[in-house]
Amino acid sequence: MSDNFLEVIHAAVQKTREDQLLIELHGKERRPTSAAQLLHLVAHARGFLRSRGVKPGDRVALLAPNSARWVAADLAILFEGAIVVPLYSRQDPKELAVMVRDCTPVLVIADGFELAAGLRNAWPEHCPIEDLADVLRAEPVHEAPRPVAPADPVTIIYTSGTSGEPKGVVLTRANVDYMLPQTRGSVDRITGGKRADKVFHFLPFCFAGSRIMLWTQLYRGNPLLLSTDLQNLVAEMGAADPHYYLNVPAVLERIKNGVGKKIAERGGVALALYGRGQAAFRAVREGKAGLLDRLTLAAAKKLVFSKIKQQIGPSLEFLICGSAALAEETQWWFELVGVQVYQVYGLTETTAIVTMDVPGGVRPGYVGHAIQGCEIKISDEGELLVRGPGIFAGYWGREQATAEAIRDGWFHTGDQGDLDPTGNVRIIGRVKNILVPESGHNIAPEPIEEKFLAACPKAEQCMLVGHARPFLGIIVPGDVPRDAIDAALAVVNASVPHYKKIRAVIRVAEPFTIENGLLTANQKLRRRAVEQRHRAEIDKAYAS
Repeated sequence: MSDNFLEVIHAAVQKTREDQLLIELHGKERRPTSAAQLLHLVAHARGFLRSRGVKPGDRVALLAPNSARWVAADLAILFEGAIVVPLYSRQDPKELAVMVRDCTPVLVIADGFELAAGLRNAWPEHCPIEDLADVLRAEPVHEAPRPVAPADPVTIIYTSGTSGEPKGVVLTRANVDYMLPQTRGSVDRITGGKRADKVFHFLPFCFAGSRIMLWTQLYRGNPLLLSTDLQNLVAEMGAADPHYYLNVPAVLERIKNGVGKKIAERGGVALALYGRGQAAFRAVREGKAGLLDRLTLAAAKKLVFSKIKQQIGPSLEFLICGSAALAEETQWWFELVGVQVYQVYGLTETTAIVTMDVPGGVRPGYVGHAIQGCEIKISDEGELLVRGPGIFAGYWGREQATAEAIRDGWFHTGDQGDLDPTGNVRIIGRVKNILVPESGHNIAPEPIEEKFLAACPKAEQCMLVGHARPFLGIIVPGDVPRDAIDAALAVVNASVPHYKKIRAVIRVAEPFTIENGLLTANQKLRRRAVEQRHRAEIDKAYAS
């Protein structure tokens, strides 16, 4: 079989022909697109690109929410040898304008008037913006993919820009040629590779990990069920009844907390058994369980946790989680429910993946071992470094930034990491997020934030502050009862040394969201933006 991922995907889609390959979920309604229909849409889009003079190596931006039509446009641009620049449809048009100015696409394909108008207003000197519906109505071109050399770029994916302007990460055909056999092999090891999987997908395709999941399923000729409305995710997930799906920690935390709230509201025996079952499970894990613990755990699994499993997914076999650190207790909770969570670690610059959990090797709190062909090490400063075929070609038009990121062949991830004796990786936090209070200690905020959220189920978000301050404080958004916050602080502060104790609470009404600019498009905290937004409240907390 050819190593060219474009040829493999083209052949796999052709082979499945009449099978339902992409299934859009609109509430509980399914709208399938067969492989043959997808190829026909791709052919129409290729015809449009040629009619507009798009040549191999040109950049073409794609601004649209997930859909079968998005996939068709993506494949059409790739099959024409052009470079896809996927943009997030919910992102601020001003931020999108920065990206398109940077990569100067010859064409922008937007799905609908509203998205096109937003970008036009933010980018007055725009290049042609075409509607996706028109792109898919052109005279079709039915051909094999154009030749693309291994070193040729196939996509430019912009980083989320947690600080500073986003940078365009250039991924080549060789990067993707390397990665897709790794992900296909991993999925096959977990599933046994014996059947078509029901894979639900709701994360935007414009992100590297999400795109790799899409391409992996196309590479396998496996159907994918697509969410079309994040506001209706529960109904869509119920209609999909998937075997697995890719997600981020925030979603798993939301599921866990939502279940806990419902059981607390119900009260009674279920609530008692829910709490005792978790305590018994912890005792078993720590090797401290007695007969009563084992009996309690067995009863809790049968009477409570098996019913939770039916609620969150009757057919759910496992979950794949990436993009940020997953709290250890949350991963254990899903295992207790009967759903194994496999963690994946990587960045856009590593073609999405560096490490992956494998069956039988999951250790909650860790993100797995390096995938085949990928080397990792910890620098003297504690930073995780990566080398291998998945490392990106560079940042678009930014030689200095590329040289700073890749030194002596090693990509500097910016993440603090640790390895256990077997090479399993634990991510501690971001190097640039380190807080240094007046005590002079270096403190990674992420582990402390995780502890607080685990101890305070009523809080969905928080952010630690205290750089160059006399002590640490924590920002807690939303209507969280003060007694719940105080109880959580007591738990956290009892488990950390004096310099990591939280001594100030900053209450803010507004949650951190993508829309208000306090979260990146893939749900990561924009710490600098949060501090700037709430500077007055923070200063007041330290002045009192």
